This record gives sequence, C-alpha cells and structure tokens, in this order.
Amino acid sequence: MAGKETDGDRHPSPAVARALTVLETLVGSDEDLTLTALARETGIPLATCASIVYTLEQRDYATRKIVGRSHFWRPTLRLYGLATQLIRKVDLSSVATREMRDLAEQVGMPVHLGVLTGASIVYVAKASLPGFIQFDTYPGKVAPFNLTALGRAIAAYLPDDELRPLLTQLAPGEGPKGVPANEQEFEAELARVRRQGFSTEDEEEQAGIACIAAPIFDASGHVTAAVGLTGFAKDFDTSATSRTESGIRELAKLISQRLGASAPLPTDLV
Repeated sequence: MAGKETDGDRHPSPAVARALTVLETLVGSDEDLTLTALARETGIPLATCASIVYTLEQRDYATRKIVGRSHFWRPTLRLYGLATQLIRKVDLSSVATREMRDLAEQVGMPVHLGVLTGASIVYVAKASLPGFIQFDTYPGKVAPFNLTALGRAIAAYLPDDELRPLLTQLAPGEGPKGVPANEQEFEAELARVRRQGFSTEDEEEQAGIACIAAPIFDASGHVTAAVGLTGFAKDFDTSATSRTESGIRELAKLISQRLGASAPLPTDLV
C-alpha cells in the first residue's frame, strides 16, 4: 500500500507557473504586448508564450488587437469578475460598514480594508469622504505588501513559515522616503509593529501620502486582514497619529471580534 502523500512529495507545475507568469505580466503592463515582447518580459520561449496566450484568448482571459502583421495582447475584465466573486465571498466590510464610515468622518481620512494575496496587498473595501480630493486607493487596487501599512500590519503577525517566503519578495520603496529592500531592516520594522500594535508607512510608496493600520484576526487567532487610514503625510503630526492610532486599533479589534476572535488579541499584549 502506498504511503500517504505529503507536501514534500508534491511538485509545482512548470506549465501552470508559466501561464500565471504570462497572465500577471499582461495585467501588470501599461501597454498591450506583442508575443515577442511578452516572451522577452517573462523569459518564456516564444512558442510557449503563444500557446499560453491563445489558450487565455479561448477562455476569454486575454484578447488581441491586430495592427498590420503585429498582434498586441491585453487581459480582459474576466479576471475582475472572478475577483469580484471572491470579494463577495470574503466581504469583510459587511461586518463593520457603519463603523468604518464613522471613523472616516471622525478623523477626516478614508478607511480601507486589505488582505494579503501572495506578496501583494489587495484593497477589498473603502469608506471614503465626499469631496474634491480622493486618494488613489480603491477596492481592487494591488500594492507591494511591504510598502503599505496594511501589509506590514498583517506580516507582523504571520507565522514564521508564512512570513519567510515573503521576505524574499520585498519591493524597494519608490517614494521620497523609500529605501532599498532589506530583509533585516524589514524584520526590525515588523518587530516594532508588534511592540506597538499598529503599523505606519510614511511617503515610502508615494510622495506626500502616509498610512496607519492595525491587524484583523479570525476565530482561529490567525491574522486575516488589516484595516487602515490613509492621509496626507503633513497631517500625521503627533496629535493626529495618537488619534488615528486609537481609532484604527479599536476598529480592528471590533472587526476581529465580529469574525469570532477571542480576547485577548495579540495586539492587546503590547
């Protein structure tokens, strides 16, 4: 009788990995790509790229525009449809819609919920304020996890076996206070998050923008998401940080409790 298969016996599929790389490259590109450009960007042989994009086209995940003898490929919105279905199934915002809106009005900043997907943070909900100025933080937005307060709040409480792979995928900061990716410095930052129970990000991803966030835990005690505030960096003085810290930690605790988390939470122990 064959022994039970373990995780160590399982091997990733190169074909699936290549297909996902092609799809991610199409989504991440600012312009339509030819097969030659796509093969160059992904490092995948041209014939293999062609097979993958033709399959994506048949499944309605990609489409092409023909200009002369050139074919330019781009992703379709079918991916958005899948993401929308997933967000509906994991609709964290439904457990604290009013409280998110109340906090946004109280501090004068938009409130966001984010989840970790791979090495990225995906914004899944937003409570914003009416007005002319609107931050570029919308449901569906994706950002490197280490350059957001949301991502840091989650990463600080991940089990070691989940955190280690992420540390090899740190993105360098592109804002005026951004720094090169460094595992040791980022681990020190996560330790600081655990000491204080919330995370911050100050002009590392984008000039003039700062964020503060706190982790959300589920019934098993696992960190499952984060809730945060985004505002202008100049507005995060000492008094504002104290006010937003209190508000965001209380909101994170409320959402955690509604998801079944029991007290005390890890953030209560700081």
